Amino acid sequence: MPKTTRSHTTRSYLLAAVLSALAVCGGDAVASVFPFGPRRRAVNDLANQFVPFHAHLWDLLRGRADGGPLLDWQGGWGTSFLPDYGTYLSSPFAPLVALFPRGDIEYAVYAITVLKTAVAAAAMTFLLRRTGPSGVWWWAAVLGASYALCGWSLAEGTYNPMWLDGLIAFPLLCLVGEWVREGRRPLLGPLVVAVCWLANFYTAYMATLGAALVLLVRLAVTDSLRWRTLLRAVVTTALGIGLAAPVLVPVLLGSRHAYPGVVRDFDPAAGTDVLARLLPVTYSFATPAAFVCTAVPLLAGALLFRRDAPGRERWLWGGLCAAVAVSMQWGPTHLVWHVFATPNGSPYRQTFVLSGVLVLAAWTGLAHGLPDRRSLLGGAAVVLALTAGALPSRLLTPWSLLLAGAGLAAVAGALLLPRRGRYGLLAALLVTGTLLGQAAATTAYADRERLARLDDYPPWGAEHARRAAALAAADGWPAYRTDPGLPRVAGNDPLLLGGQGAAYYSSHTPAVLTETLAALGGGWTSRGRNLLSLDNPVTDALFGVGARWRDGAVVRTDAHLPLVTVRPPGPPPAYGPSPFRNQELLLGARVYEAPRAGACPVGTEVFLWSPESMGTARLGDHAPVRLLGGGPKRRAALTSLGVQRVPGLRPVLPGPGELGCLDHDRLRAAVATLRARAATSVHVTGDGIRATLPPGSTGTAVVAAPRIAGWHCEGAAPVAYGGLLAVPAGSTLSCSFRPPGLRAGLAAGAVAALGLLGVAVAGRRGVRTGRSPR
Repeated sequence: MPKTTRSHTTRSYLLAAVLSALAVCGGDAVASVFPFGPRRRAVNDLANQFVPFHAHLWDLLRGRADGGPLLDWQGGWGTSFLPDYGTYLSSPFAPLVALFPRGDIEYAVYAITVLKTAVAAAAMTFLLRRTGPSGVWWWAAVLGASYALCGWSLAEGTYNPMWLDGLIAFPLLCLVGEWVREGRRPLLGPLVVAVCWLANFYTAYMATLGAALVLLVRLAVTDSLRWRTLLRAVVTTALGIGLAAPVLVPVLLGSRHAYPGVVRDFDPAAGTDVLARLLPVTYSFATPAAFVCTAVPLLAGALLFRRDAPGRERWLWGGLCAAVAVSMQWGPTHLVWHVFATPNGSPYRQTFVLSGVLVLAAWTGLAHGLPDRRSLLGGAAVVLALTAGALPSRLLTPWSLLLAGAGLAAVAGALLLPRRGRYGLLAALLVTGTLLGQAAATTAYADRERLARLDDYPPWGAEHARRAAALAAADGWPAYRTDPGLPRVAGNDPLLLGGQGAAYYSSHTPAVLTETLAALGGGWTSRGRNLLSLDNPVTDALFGVGARWRDGAVVRTDAHLPLVTVRPPGPPPAYGPSPFRNQELLLGARVYEAPRAGACPVGTEVFLWSPESMGTARLGDHAPVRLLGGGPKRRAALTSLGVQRVPGLRPVLPGPGELGCLDHDRLRAAVATLRARAATSVHVTGDGIRATLPPGSTGTAVVAAPRIAGWHCEGAAPVAYGGLLAVPAGSTLSCSFRPPGLRAGLAAGAVAALGLLGVAVAGRRGVRTGRSPR
């Protein structure tokens, strides 16, 4: 490669990355959003899942986590970690959080988000340079950045940073398609596929579908559509996915064991709204964020009118753009794009593929040089027609039309300028200015709209640091748990703040955990997948919570059990509708009294079970308690209203509910009885638990952890005891955890590795005998 060409190639990658980072950071700064202003950035799952999981990864990498790669002892009283890793943390960029201080975890996640956007721009630029002419290097950079700065990236990917790995995957998988088409890189191709699927299997699946469509068009355009080539593509993809199977299979089975979400029917968006989302500065949660810099639809539209481009090329690329757009609106293809399940939340998660296809179509036109006046006029007519179709939409803003019109004029003017000297520089400035202006404005608008429409959470601050330090000082794991308590900061407070609690939020929240917690009086949001801390003395005793955050400080208690206890012979508890009775069944003693005439006896603690209520409950002069129920999305937890001090005093309730009167003396006596036959020593690891039981133990040894799939115990198969892990009692208990699907995934990975080795051997033999690797 000539030195000048290499220089232009490097410049194009750097320019694309810099433009992307400038637009994202510039838009956030205009919106005064963290880290450039006081407005909060952490909304919904970004605060509840992604930041806490990255914090837990930080702890794992620094050796400070309770658990390991397979088992997490901190959230959900003990859950499988590998599925969460494969869903949220398997990106090659995720370990970069370890380079930041623990207290700057949100800065780390933001930096990774910007970095992923920049890498997506560079990856698309690389693909464009690989498939097109070398004389328009800055155009490749602008189009590559336009892809990375598409509306999906700015409105959806920015607070779902794991999805941005799919934004990177699409151009990389299209590059693999080029290698397949040319019969090159038989070893590197499957490895790239494997990395993409490991980074984020969900969006990688969508990117793979998109790359397959692009490959078919490329083969048809070049008249090289052959069964042998298609077979090579299938084998390359299968080998790559197989190499990723050790993580992918546990993720798949983790989803199957998860508490079921609400099943939705796909409801396509109005056509005018879909067209409106092609323009800058629009926002809607339930429509495709299809915006891409005006230069892209202008050039893609111009391709249809270019006489110097073959007709097959023009209509195949135009048809592909239209087909991808239409497939997002049709129910059957919508399901195909989303792994045959309508997602809870944004129903257009594949939109980045449409943006990528539009960019490739625009670049295909540039491969024949800049468009002439006729084709440019045709492209402008396409853009104007799409804009006209969007005019009835309420999603349009004045800024949408202003920036779209100004961008169309600027880019068209740049394409009409002479192509040498200072005019070339002016053209570059007009196009890059359009890109930066539209993308930054769209970023700022999306930032503001998200805050107005979605739940938001404060960034890590001094109060969080104080709470985390207090929890760390009180930590006594595994002798007892330290629950980060209430009020909650996010959905995964044990991962974010430290300690070991019931709170847990994941796409893989086990059904047995949700059902057990609900039976004992637990609350939730997100339809049973976002479990809340349960502040109750009985459950604290049962699950060995010896310290918890309450009322601004850590509160300690001695009324707790070790992690492993021995229950008398007999059947396991069968839960009913009352959490008070269920707690007593699991404890093995009566500790609640029923209220008389609606009031509890003096000296007992009054608890309210009203899961469907939303409002305020109060007992006398005690502080009011707010309930946030109303299923199926929310369920209010069993809540203390305070100690009954006045005879006959009835609480004020927001709706129907059940009262329980806790006798703490009875609870202490029950705990003392169970502690007398509890384990004498307990040792936990990142993949299991071992305990020594009292001599002569009979009955059932119960571990204060949910009986999730994947537990294996020496001497006997584990069973569920009221939803908890249990085995017949003996002298010792030794259980290990292996995520379901790990062995099958490792086997599939080994087969794929052998297949890749076979490809390498066949390729080397072909070289020795002088045959082409094709």
